[in-house]
Amino acid sequence: MSRQHDKVALLFNANKIYDRGVIEGVGQYIQASQCSWDIFVEDDFVYHRNTIESLSIDGIIADFDDPETVELLQNVNVPIIAVGGSYQNPRFYPDLPYVATDNYALVEMAFLHLKQKGINRFAFYGYPADTPKHWALERQHAFLQLMEKYEQESYYYLGDQTHSHNWVESQEKLAQWIKTLPDYTGIIAVTDARARHLLQACEHLKIAVPEQLCIIGIDNEELIQYLSRISLSSVQQGTAQIGYQAAKLLHKCLNGIKVAHKPLLIAPLKVAERRSTDYRSLQDPFVIQAMHFIRQKACHGIKTEQVLDHLHISRSNLEARFKQEMGKTIHQVIHEEKLARAQYLLQSTDVSIQEIAEICGYPSLQYFYAVFKKEFGVTPKEFR
Repeated sequence: MSRQHDKVALLFNANKIYDRGVIEGVGQYIQASQCSWDIFVEDDFVYHRNTIESLSIDGIIADFDDPETVELLQNVNVPIIAVGGSYQNPRFYPDLPYVATDNYALVEMAFLHLKQKGINRFAFYGYPADTPKHWALERQHAFLQLMEKYEQESYYYLGDQTHSHNWVESQEKLAQWIKTLPDYTGIIAVTDARARHLLQACEHLKIAVPEQLCIIGIDNEELIQYLSRISLSSVQQGTAQIGYQAAKLLHKCLNGIKVAHKPLLIAPLKVAERRSTDYRSLQDPFVIQAMHFIRQKACHGIKTEQVLDHLHISRSNLEARFKQEMGKTIHQVIHEEKLARAQYLLQSTDVSIQEIAEICGYPSLQYFYAVFKKEFGVTPKEFR
């Protein structure tokens, strides 16, 4: 039996959503099992390697995607549960109990999401090969395997390891690559952070997302949603389940139960679907341009006349094109975009309903309530 209180160190850096999710899963196991653990986590939630050797601990759950952590723990003689990404080559796994993100399944889920949207061209934006992020390389390999399996032509770009000194240059090079892609390509970014690079580059290039290019990330990092004008679709990893299973394995070890040294792969949860993959198979270039303008300006009080002025086209011409492509009038599309924006803000933010009404271009709170209730059968407050 374990001692009354086991001292457990969690070696993760909670500035990353992946690590935060794993830690949350560990906490869920502690709550569920009522195990008596004293958890060591640094006050700033970033573990400092120079303090680990001085800790008196009984067990460790650690991020084995970090090579320095792997090296640090080589001679530590307490039960260790490793957490990290999956490998296609089984020889790369450490000789420890290991709970892993299924990298192939992550990329496959992103790919199938794009394919279900009607996308037939695919690209991948990863990390440079010389970075110590083995999971990024595994995701790149997964993408290439999927392209071969489905007999698709592949486009990929690894880019730079960006930092403050090369940010502008890196974005310019990324933009050059984006310009080589055919229209109606779906781009899978290795992380949400890299997907944000794509969204910003497309905005500078005046490339309509998702009408001309679709973008999907991996991680479902909520912070990214607040830093981009276009909300990002993303694959949500099963990080809480990873942490839960890692804690369960450690609990067994601390109770003297032998645990197999083999990887336990955790599948992703779902695609959090947002605007960046809200793809409609539009072919008419005027409708594509109009939709991009409407998405950007619907909440600024625009009417059909402003769309016509932007495109320098007659009303009858553009209305006919919209009816052919979308089965709707320009006015209906503007109306739907405003309501979609209001729904998103109600669901994803704490912004007051009064302010949401103003942001979405409604002349009064009462009018917003009336329009919303007519469309959805509930008030904005009830919807939230």
